[in-house]
Amino acid sequence: MDYQFVINSLYDKVSNEPLQGAVANYIPELAKVNPKYFGVALTLTDNTAFAIGNADIKFSIQSIAKVFSLALAYSLIGDEIWQRVNVEPSGTSFNSLVQLEADLGLPRNPFVNGGALVICDILMCQLEDAKSQLLTFIRNLSDNPLIEYSPNIAASEKTNGFRNIALCNFIKSFGNIKNHPNDVLDLYFDLCSIEMSCSELSKSFLFLANNGCKTTDGLKILNYSQTKRINAIMQTCGFYDESGEFTFKVGLPGKSGVGGGIVAIHPNLYSIVTWSPLLNEKGNSVKGIHFLEQFTTETQYSIF
Repeated sequence: MDYQFVINSLYDKVSNEPLQGAVANYIPELAKVNPKYFGVALTLTDNTAFAIGNADIKFSIQSIAKVFSLALAYSLIGDEIWQRVNVEPSGTSFNSLVQLEADLGLPRNPFVNGGALVICDILMCQLEDAKSQLLTFIRNLSDNPLIEYSPNIAASEKTNGFRNIALCNFIKSFGNIKNHPNDVLDLYFDLCSIEMSCSELSKSFLFLANNGCKTTDGLKILNYSQTKRINAIMQTCGFYDESGEFTFKVGLPGKSGVGGGIVAIHPNLYSIVTWSPLLNEKGNSVKGIHFLEQFTTETQYSIF
């Protein structure tokens, strides 16, 4: 497969289509991003890498980072994690409070905002310095010691994070947040502020395409069963209430973020990342989904 030819031709095709969607302007720092940015990076499990467009410009990965926090928490406490968060698709928006009332503070999955807040709380219970140790974990996955939280984006989210503040306090009222909500929110906002490029993200997610092991040094991050389960949750819950449509169109486990990034995994084969800041009404990148749909169609590589 000539992957570079495929991504080049599809990139040109998708780039020339009319711009659709809108940037996530409810987070002021994200509203400043150039809506014309578009990048794609593909990394195979043999570490061969391909990229095009704005693949090396750092952007706010937002909810994509929830996969990192979940992987770290899962590696620390194993299946005990599922006593605090469920594994079902939500069917509602990523910041909905509705289901938490009916489910008595047990978030439907780790990728809705409520679930990610519980995962942050778990990390704080398990680690001496969760913020620093989580960043070290992500730097290790990317083999890049320069990955950082963005203080500007984190501050922007904290200033406008009223729904997340409500979520955290609501879950606390059911006893499923153990630490002080302000401290949990501080970690959560920093987690979502991480900035990485398509190329860095593609490399960082390869362990999920490689049975839980890094492809560069063989370091075991998760066991096979844990890797399978995270990929399964990405497949069913990675795009919130558009997860079914992404599965239907693309056929890969993946995770999106309102910064416009999308990561998708083909087990045993590759990790691919797209970035285009214009989002649809569900909060997912319009061009990213369209590119990935055509990519799996052209290559005939999906999990189905």
